[in-house]
Amino acid sequence: MQNILILASGSIAKHFIDWIGKKRVAENQYYVTCYKAGTTPEKLGKNITRIDADPTSFSKLSHIMSTTNFSDVFVVLEDKEDAIYTLKNIALINPKMRTLLLNQWDDESIGKEYDNLTIIYSQELMAAHLYDHLPNVPLIAQNVGLGRGEIMEIHVPFGSSYAYRHVGSILQRKWKIVAIYRDEKQILPTAATMIRPNDTLLVVGKPLVLDGVYKTINKRIGLFPEPFGKDLYLILDFRFDIDNAEIYLQESIYLLNKLENKSLYVRILYPNNFKLIEDLKTYESDIVDISVSYENKPVKTIIEYDINEKDIGIVMNSIKTFEAENLKETLYSLKKLVYLFGDRHLYNIKKCVILMSENEKMESISATAFDISESLGLNLMLCDFDPDGEFESKKMIIEHYETLTHIFNMKINIEQKVANPIRELTNMKKILQIAPFERDLNTDNFMKLISTKIQDFILTTTRHPKLLVPYALSETKDESRNYPERRHSDF
Repeated sequence: MQNILILASGSIAKHFIDWIGKKRVAENQYYVTCYKAGTTPEKLGKNITRIDADPTSFSKLSHIMSTTNFSDVFVVLEDKEDAIYTLKNIALINPKMRTLLLNQWDDESIGKEYDNLTIIYSQELMAAHLYDHLPNVPLIAQNVGLGRGEIMEIHVPFGSSYAYRHVGSILQRKWKIVAIYRDEKQILPTAATMIRPNDTLLVVGKPLVLDGVYKTINKRIGLFPEPFGKDLYLILDFRFDIDNAEIYLQESIYLLNKLENKSLYVRILYPNNFKLIEDLKTYESDIVDISVSYENKPVKTIIEYDINEKDIGIVMNSIKTFEAENLKETLYSLKKLVYLFGDRHLYNIKKCVILMSENEKMESISATAFDISESLGLNLMLCDFDPDGEFESKKMIIEHYETLTHIFNMKINIEQKVANPIRELTNMKKILQIAPFERDLNTDNFMKLISTKIQDFILTTTRHPKLLVPYALSETKDESRNYPERRHSDF
């Protein structure tokens, strides 16, 4: 639930509030602060609360903003001086608060000093809208290409599942992000380009596919495992998983039930126990489908077909299955989330834990970490355990995660400590470890005795379940290894 504060006065504010009441968004709760009669309609929607207070009063505004955790503040005031004082008060109360100002006075100097302020100029907006209705003026993309909707502009809203993601970590099959517009500048993206809120994406592809992409980009957090895909996929390799197969299935169904409008597809490899298969089949339902591979096909072919055919977002498997048949490399190339079962079952987990590593990786996995934490109702913890106590270099990571707490209206516990991260992680209980999906995850048990790198420890223990999140490498690294060019048939 997003709480939005609207500081209102004037006819435009009244129409805006009336529009909100008509176009009801169930996920938003609005608080309208006004002090003039006639600012709000006679009847307010159920998700709109009126607060009679002067928005230019520092004490009153401070009290309102401390009582409720707001994700956004909209300043829609008809008086210019009122708007100027209100912006100053907001900056004093919470300088990181995301604020939107409707500038009705054709004065471009207002609000330029605030970093987290988005300004909408009413005169420019009306002029642009009138211009679009002139004869002989083509609308953007309508007269370009085939003119059937294969070129689309998509705005990335705050809270989008695509915000703060690298382009290279998003599977673009039958569509592609060809340009990003930010701060009135065009960016030709690489795999390492990060998408940010308020960006406009220029995408090309099949019209039907783009319709789905548009809906996905405009979905907010809470739709895990998107944008990696929609559904869940459990791999049971009877060479390794036969003793825990039913437990793994139950754990997968538990995750399925925590999510909305998802399905679970189960693929059984190397079947050698027909009684167990019959027992597992009893769990089938409208949203749980179990398939058994009896044919002699390469495992890679089977897995790749299932994932692409079913729109899979997260693959669940044991560590032994993950390491067999080059499955680790296959899933890495497909850029899918991977859940590795641990000794602790998912339904006993109390919090998600991220151990800090390189900045770019922490940014890539952040939205997914918030998403699964909210979906499962778990606390989220960001840990900087550094044996040398070098915390200064992690300031940008912490600021990034603190920004997301405001965007997603969630809390996070941040802990910095001079300690061996592996030892600290080993001592934790009832946690889900969230980590970047490295290409070269170490499987050498000897390394965990001498290394303090997180990636050298992930596959050497089953103590905690783990969620591996794909990420994009920086442009200085060898992207050709990680992001091969797609064939023309992929778009």
